[in-house]
Amino acid sequence: MSMPFYVPPEQIMKDRADFARKGIARGRSVVVLGYDKGIAFVAENPSSALHKVSEIYDRIAFAAVGRYNEFESLRVAGIRYADVRGYSYDRTDVTARALANTYAQTLGAIFVQESKPFEIEIVVAEVGQRPEDDQIFRLTYDGSVADERGYVAMGGASDQAEEHLAANWRPGLSLAEALRVAVNVLGAAPNGDGGERRDLTADQLEVAVLDRERPRRSFRRIQGALLERLLNTSDPTSQAPSTDERHPGHPEVLTGEDDPLAGPV
Repeated sequence: MSMPFYVPPEQIMKDRADFARKGIARGRSVVVLGYDKGIAFVAENPSSALHKVSEIYDRIAFAAVGRYNEFESLRVAGIRYADVRGYSYDRTDVTARALANTYAQTLGAIFVQESKPFEIEIVVAEVGQRPEDDQIFRLTYDGSVADERGYVAMGGASDQAEEHLAANWRPGLSLAEALRVAVNVLGAAPNGDGGERRDLTADQLEVAVLDRERPRRSFRRIQGALLERLLNTSDPTSQAPSTDERHPGHPEVLTGEDDPLAGPV
């Protein structure tokens, strides 16, 4: 009888980590960064139907890079977790920290027990009443959690992207300034291969914010004419999206039309 082939556990873990990192690096990048009135999410995503950024709960949002079917399953599970916890206890008991811990346990178990790890990185962010209360958690394929401060970049050449963010981001940026910083990061050559920079347009971007000035549901998508103005304005402080209090509980889209909350998400 032949002896079974033996592979050291550390080699198995290394191979799984390398496999997951290669898959993530092929994905289009996502940048999450704070601005003066909340947290902005900017992703290179030409699709209008398959979202990389999504609302989870009142003041919590989710962003991901990698395999869509894998991070979509986690997004749906996170929404269910938040709804059940908020209904069973109180809406204030739903926090980004608790959700990140739940995601970490799931990703860690999949990485160790399943034959293939998830090829994803995700961010769970919660906007606070003050900028210093904002929370941004980055989770990797093996369940590791990092508490980021101010900004984070995922996918593609994330190391180069974070260097650019470290050099150009500062607390108190307006939304337009933060978007321009993020677009400059995303416009760098894919995977850091030394190619030419790309000029990304509004049609190639998926942009959303957690706006701390909203009374309850903070998540808003930004698109259309408003996004173009924010990307091109020379006076960024004059073009921040207005806050319409007529429908505080409904997550409409910021479109830049006469009614800034004209269309549903």
